[in-house]
Amino acid sequence: MKKDKNRVIFAGAGPGDPDLITVKAMNALKKADLIIYAGSLVPEAVLCWKGKKTETKSSAGMDLNTIIDTIKTYHKRGKKIVRLHTGDPALYGAIYEQMRELEKIDIPYEMIPGVTAAFAASSKMNMEYTLPEITQTLILTRISGRTPVPESEDLEKLAAHKASMAIYLSIGLIQKVQKVLEKHYGKESLCAIAYKMSHPEEKIIYTKTQDLVKKCKENRITKHALIIAGKCVEAAAGSKSKNILKSKLYDAGFSHGYRDAKK
Repeated sequence: MKKDKNRVIFAGAGPGDPDLITVKAMNALKKADLIIYAGSLVPEAVLCWKGKKTETKSSAGMDLNTIIDTIKTYHKRGKKIVRLHTGDPALYGAIYEQMRELEKIDIPYEMIPGVTAAFAASSKMNMEYTLPEITQTLILTRISGRTPVPESEDLEKLAAHKASMAIYLSIGLIQKVQKVLEKHYGKESLCAIAYKMSHPEEKIIYTKTQDLVKKCKENRITKHALIIAGKCVEAAAGSKSKNILKSKLYDAGFSHGYRDAKK
């Protein structure tokens, strides 16, 4: 990678609310000459942070070659370019292939993280994914569909851990998701449908796993939603919350490097 101060910036737009973009990404948008944004997912409301003379292009109708050619053209002119992805670009952002192409033509880049929908959802639900002695693992995944997943990461195998789980890009195969969650979390277990988090039309729908398909149909949810499963959902909804253990971090009887235990 050559040393060039004019780096292409891959930035996370956050889940939708313009106020959930990072300050660093906001400043990059203000200074950009060109913003190539994922138009099928990034709401135009987020572009409120762009400069008055900033040019914008949606990548919704572009393929990889078109995206790279556009970046190459503008970079050659010395323009500042921001490639704006939804949520956090490192998660289902398809940025790896773009970065490798930029390396081939010696165009430097950097990445600015963003808030992913799973964390916008937990914020809305007042939920902690990691509960003391209940679950200490969060799995971010998707079910295998048109885009396959490795066999070792099949939803069936991951769900067997019964950890907190946020399932992306899987509403189109919700029947399969329900079947897997029923088997490993139980038909009566509580899960949540998190639709368009931080957008004006956002919804959190709590439902028993056995009613997951039914609730999606009733609310006409066919895309732009996460499925969240695990004991964390039950705790957030108030079910069995009295059984959740307290952490050691703030336990008065627990010593650590910054505090002695009270006797």
